[in-house]
Amino acid sequence: MPRMGIDGRALVLGGGGVTGVAWEIGLLHGLAEHGVDLTDAGLFVGTSAGSSVAAQVLSGVPLEDLFEAQLAGAGTEIAARMGVPDLLKFVVAGLWPGDPARGRAWLGRQALRARTVPEADRRAVIERRIGDRAWPATRLLITAVEAETGRDRVFDAASGVPLIDAVAASCAVPLTWPPVTIGGVRYIDGGIRSIANADLAAGSERVVVLAPMTTSVRRSGRPAAQLAALGPQVRSVVVSPDAAARAAIGRNPLDPARRRPAAEAGRTQAAAEAARLRAVWAE
Repeated sequence: MPRMGIDGRALVLGGGGVTGVAWEIGLLHGLAEHGVDLTDAGLFVGTSAGSSVAAQVLSGVPLEDLFEAQLAGAGTEIAARMGVPDLLKFVVAGLWPGDPARGRAWLGRQALRARTVPEADRRAVIERRIGDRAWPATRLLITAVEAETGRDRVFDAASGVPLIDAVAASCAVPLTWPPVTIGGVRYIDGGIRSIANADLAAGSERVVVLAPMTTSVRRSGRPAAQLAALGPQVRSVVVSPDAAARAAIGRNPLDPARRRPAAEAGRTQAAAEAARLRAVWAE
C-alpha cells in the first residue's frame, strides 16, 4: 500500500501528552502566521497526541480556532501523572532483548491489568477533543500497538475503524489510560512502537516531524534516526520544543493545566523555526 503523500510531502506528528497536543497546534498556527502552512501535506502520520492533532487539523476547523481552544484551560481533559515505577516499566519494555514486540507485549499485559478510568470515560474525552468525524480525504495514518501481542497496527480510512476509535487507541498511554477495544482487540499507545513513527513516511520526498518528545530507549525509535534511514534523498527536519517551550510544558505532559502555556510557547517558537521549515517544505 503506497504511503507517499499526493505531492511527496509528509507531516509527522509525534506523541507528547495533552501538552504535546497544545504545543503542536500552537506551532502549526504560528508557522501558518509566518507563511509556512504544513497542513497542506499529502500525508499525515499521527502518533498518540499527534493523532489527535492530525484529526483536528484535517477536520476543516481553522488553525486559529484550534489554537484558541487550547487557551481555554483544562476543559474536560482528565489530569494524570505517571509515577517512577510506571516509567521504569517503559524502560524495561524498551530494553527487552530480541524482538521489540515482546517487550511491547509485556508492557501491554501490564496495561491490561492496571487500574485506570473506565474505557468509556476516556473515549468520551477523545470524542470531545476531535468530534464525531469521518476520516479525512487527505491520507492519514494513525499508529497503535496490540496490547496482547505487541504487534504494531496502522489505521487509515480503509481500515474500517471509526476515526475516534483509532485516535483513542493511539492515545492509550499504558498504565495511565485504559487499552482501547476495537473489534475485540485491545490496543495501547502507538508511541510504544516509536515516539513519532517517522519511518511510516517512507516514499515521501519531504518530511517534517513535530516531536514534543524525541527520547527513545532504542536509538532506532528516535525521529532523527528514522529519518536518516529513509535515505539522503529525503529532505527532512525534526522540530522539538525549545528551552522556553520545555519550561512552559513542564515536567508532566499529562497535565491539562499546562495546555495554554504549551500552546503559546509553540506559537512563539514558530518564528525561529519558520525559515528552516520553509526551506524543506517549499516547492
